Amino acid sequence: PHAGPVETKNEAAMSELVPEPRQKPVVPMKPIGINANLLGYIGIDTIIEQMRKKTMKTGFDFNIMVVGQSGLGKSTLVNTLFKSQVSRKSSGWNREEKIPKTVEIKAIGHVIEEGGVKMKLTVIDTPGFGDQINNENCWEPIEKYINEQYEKFLKEEVNIARKKRIPDTRVHCCLYFISPTGHSLRPLDLEFMKHLSKVVNIIPVIAKADTMTLEEKTEFKQRVRKELEVNGIEFYPQKEFDEDLEDKTENDKIRQESMPFAVVGSDKEYQVNGKRVLGRKTPWGIIEVENLTHCEFALLRDFVIRTHLQDLKEVTHNIHYETYRAKRLNDNGGLPPMTVETEENHESNL
Repeated sequence: PHAGPVETKNEAAMSELVPEPRQKPVVPMKPIGINANLLGYIGIDTIIEQMRKKTMKTGFDFNIMVVGQSGLGKSTLVNTLFKSQVSRKSSGWNREEKIPKTVEIKAIGHVIEEGGVKMKLTVIDTPGFGDQINNENCWEPIEKYINEQYEKFLKEEVNIARKKRIPDTRVHCCLYFISPTGHSLRPLDLEFMKHLSKVVNIIPVIAKADTMTLEEKTEFKQRVRKELEVNGIEFYPQKEFDEDLEDKTENDKIRQESMPFAVVGSDKEYQVNGKRVLGRKTPWGIIEVENLTHCEFALLRDFVIRTHLQDLKEVTHNIHYETYRAKRLNDNGGLPPMTVETEENHESNL
């Protein structure tokens, strides 16, 4: 009969010794995934369609620069990429004109429409590059042009009353044409890419790849990749800008296998097995531009236009332009220097 009260005393003593359990800190609840089907249709999935409609109205800008010696087929390749006469051949360029004494910059704008999507395409050509006996610092006019476009964009951006949509003339992509020597890169190629890879997205391209055998082409590509790596030259897509594992896997394959693209350009059509194909006619057959067994043009087109065009624009804006902008604003204590014209505009705005 006395067992009961003794147990209760022991329990009371134990409760005094054992500290009360601490209260756990309040953790905010994770959002619970709600199946929209249970509660009826909301319409969140239309956001993508809204964005599509808005961007379709405004259209897209894409500015592509081609750099390389004369006769490597730069104009032809750009015309082949966009399947229309967008390069300087169609802008009244006289074939009999002499080679320019200095590097010139020629920008030609076009509006291309496909499937209801409008793109304002600007092709920037650089006649005279690498064509002189002394090519010392011949990349300087090109670097100056690229930086001028960043400066133009920056000035529009820091205006008090700025435009709703700033015209984008920044160079999104630079196709650098390598001569198909089969040996190694020239010092000019290395110097150009060393200087320009910091300010623009460079995509190296081996021009007129039909002048090499398959073995020569493979060896040359490997040698070019090795030389670029040894000289610390980064081409697009740069490793440090891969956003996730999927991007890294896809871009690694391009960096290690495809780059530099060995291409053949042609804007002439021929009949092959009852089909019209773009190609080059030779005594031993027709080289089909879009046939992957003949050349890598299709890979280059898919890379520049079908998979990475938006990324080229984003890297230009978020990396190259931001680097220029930060340096420019730091150098000038926060704002670009005011000219007499900008001072007058500033006063009139006030």
